[in-house]
Amino acid sequence: MQIEFDNAFLRELPGDPEQGPRVRQVPGAAWSRVDPTPVAAPRLLAWSPEAAALVGLDAADAADPAFAQVFAGNALLPGMQPWAANYGGHQFGSWAGQLGDGRAISLGEAVGGGGRWELQLKGAGQTPYSRFADGRAVLRSSIREFLCSEAMHHLGIPTTRALSLVATGEAVVRDMFYDGHPRPEPGAVVCRMAPSFLRFGSWELPASRGDPALVRQLADFVLRHHHPQLAGQGEAGHGEWFAQVCERTAAMVDGWMRVGFVHGVMNTDNMSILGLTLDYGPYGWIEDYDPDWTPNTTDAQGRRYRFGTQAQVAYWNLVRLAQALSPLFATAAPLEAGLQRFADAYERARRATVAGKLGLAVADGDDVALFDQLLELLQAGQVDMTLFFRGLDGLDPAAPDIGVVDAAFYDPDARAAVEPRLRQWLARYAARLAADPLDAAGRRDTMRRHNPLYVLRNWLAQEAIDRAEQGDLGGVEALQEVLRRPYEEQPGRSHYASRRPEWARQRAGCSMLSCSS
Repeated sequence: MQIEFDNAFLRELPGDPEQGPRVRQVPGAAWSRVDPTPVAAPRLLAWSPEAAALVGLDAADAADPAFAQVFAGNALLPGMQPWAANYGGHQFGSWAGQLGDGRAISLGEAVGGGGRWELQLKGAGQTPYSRFADGRAVLRSSIREFLCSEAMHHLGIPTTRALSLVATGEAVVRDMFYDGHPRPEPGAVVCRMAPSFLRFGSWELPASRGDPALVRQLADFVLRHHHPQLAGQGEAGHGEWFAQVCERTAAMVDGWMRVGFVHGVMNTDNMSILGLTLDYGPYGWIEDYDPDWTPNTTDAQGRRYRFGTQAQVAYWNLVRLAQALSPLFATAAPLEAGLQRFADAYERARRATVAGKLGLAVADGDDVALFDQLLELLQAGQVDMTLFFRGLDGLDPAAPDIGVVDAAFYDPDARAAVEPRLRQWLARYAARLAADPLDAAGRRDTMRRHNPLYVLRNWLAQEAIDRAEQGDLGGVEALQEVLRRPYEEQPGRSHYASRRPEWARQRAGCSMLSCSS
């Protein structure tokens, strides 16, 4: 097993003079050298052939016993120089100071035919940023991150990737809901991948410490390696870079809204500078449509990170990034222009999403209003978002029939209350389709490219977790396979395209989750 590394992050950015996991404040540095803590009995549970190919690995490599050793943190390949990154962040709207990689350790930057990929072990042990934690991760959260990283990629949404899932052979004690009932759980390590794991908080921390030199060094590093066409252009390059960060963030969040994904913890330390979905913690998927739903128990009262506010939160987070980047600019004008680019990009992306989900050639303001009226009806009727839009492509505009979306209703009483208005909406929609240039085949194709049939519903993930904790990985493997083709009908896979069962409505891990992992 061979991977070529070029660890520019260590070479080009200032590091912590102290090595090792002693917890400490780390001023003036972007990283600290720290090795993963070995585990007792690493065992490969799952891996992604698609992600592995990006760094030159294949099935033979995955079958090598050394694979589990390396991606559990027990061994290093030539060229690996492990580090933990230093950053801060706003958490639930409040400045939290230094945070950093408390249980994630990057092994190195792999380079080759698949580009530059930072390989990072999540759950690999203590770092200088672990505070009072053990630096480990449990199997349930690791399965969720592994599956969702790859599922989002196949949905076409910008995301970090997941290379492998390795059991540690050790127990990890967690209090899942912070309610005084800790219990031991099986431990695991995920190897996740991204061109960079820099996040908004990477700039916020040095800015908060009055260190404009490090703010500039980080910005110039990103330009050299990820926006080379902007490198060396001074303020103009930095301004266009920030604008592109805003546009990428808009595209990412619109993707979330299109498929019903709720991140759950959009703190600035969880926002990728490359516009990638980052840090799969207490995420969830909208089932019966509710813009006020959040899967995060920590956010149950304020609901700051609920589904319907994700675009507004992203904008708020970008404002925090703009404040951190202000030392790069003589005036606020370039930053204000970048923030406007977010608003404009999100509006364009949402119109494209409306057109795609409704099967229109293009969507204008009236179409967006029609779409928003539908969302209100879905909420009132407790309608499954994924199944409704997937069924809608079967509508005959000449004779619109609510029967095409029968499978999407959870509650007969809620259906009865909303059905008259929904029938009226379907009639207006049918009239709109009759005036659209797309023919029936074009409409159906468009809708099937924008409306997935299979998403990683929390209860599906929990079923796989329950089996895995008993030593049966069949559920993980089946979900991984189904989620590779989320837009295609897969015979015999109806279970994975079903409404949430009643047993999952209130069950921990299905309805609500915590940050504990």
